Amino acid sequence: METAKHLIIVAGEASGDARAAELVAQIRKLEPTATFAGLGGDQMARAGVSLYADLTKIAVVGFTEIIKHLSEIRTLFHLIIKKAEEERPSAVILVDYPGFNLRLATELKKRGIKVIYYISPQVWAWHSQRIDLIKRVVDKMIVFFGFEKDLYAQHGYAVDCVGHPLVDEIKIQKSPHELLAEVGLSQTTTIGLLPGSRVKEVQKIFPVMLQAARYLYARNPSLQFLVVQAPTIQTDILNDHHEISKLPIKIVKGQNYDSINACDLCFVASGTATLETALLLKPMVVVYKTSFLTWALAKCLIKIPYIGLVNVVAGKKIVPECIQFGATPDRLARHAIRLLSDKTKMAKTHNDLQRIKDSLGSPGASTRAAQIILSCL
Repeated sequence: METAKHLIIVAGEASGDARAAELVAQIRKLEPTATFAGLGGDQMARAGVSLYADLTKIAVVGFTEIIKHLSEIRTLFHLIIKKAEEERPSAVILVDYPGFNLRLATELKKRGIKVIYYISPQVWAWHSQRIDLIKRVVDKMIVFFGFEKDLYAQHGYAVDCVGHPLVDEIKIQKSPHELLAEVGLSQTTTIGLLPGSRVKEVQKIFPVMLQAARYLYARNPSLQFLVVQAPTIQTDILNDHHEISKLPIKIVKGQNYDSINACDLCFVASGTATLETALLLKPMVVVYKTSFLTWALAKCLIKIPYIGLVNVVAGKKIVPECIQFGATPDRLARHAIRLLSDKTKMAKTHNDLQRIKDSLGSPGASTRAAQIILSCL
């Protein structure tokens, strides 16, 4: 009899945890006897992964932030290597989180363990030399975007593009009318605030969004605001800001897609949320701030003219970006006013977002990825 397949899977933050959980569920449908262990978060645990530790609890972004958690990260790095040596899995699946996972791939390769990478590092934005490393230490790379497949092909490395799992995931349960009525808002122009899924980024970005909202409300008292709370963010962190009590604003948790869909325009922290907002065809302003050192180093390394994922996928700037020193309340508000007051611009943005949606592939991305992984074992 064939031995049941055992897979170790590693994801380092909330979005990777969600993608990994979906992938595990699809592999299990195809291979019910497969077992899973690894590093991840609550969603992976619910999907049946036996967690060695919760890596998502120390999810950080930026150089200075990583230094603060270096001891914890090193401990988990050595733990996963030890477990891989002991368990000798059929493969280790690494999900995004390249600062950790590419180093891990290097060590696993030395030990003769098969490495499958799901969600490519952003080699198109910076560290293109990582492609040479990936070619040496990753046995199979699975990507979400067609332009990523083309980029790897230019470097002589064949990867599999499965499309984006968000195409399956985004489903609307309530109409805008129902959602707004449920949270106690009226049927008027609504601006969504999506300040991110990491505590540090929320602490830097949310105050800017709130001040922009206050500016807009002073100019137009018919506006109202909806805060889309990530599951990784405690409500107290959002409620600590005094501007909330001065605005017609509601915080909604657990209904992200219905909430975004109820908005006419969104302020969105750069990341996967920009794609979620795009798939719902909602105009947006991309916002991002980080520590000065992280920003200064990133500015030297990033080789593309924009950072919003929706703009990267489009290959051009289709929505405005307010980054670091440009992320000011006044600038956010001015972009919002221009969009809301210009029907032609809104229509063009809607059409651009529809093209983004069409480019992300057909439903079934996680199933396709599961099939590719099982074919490698």
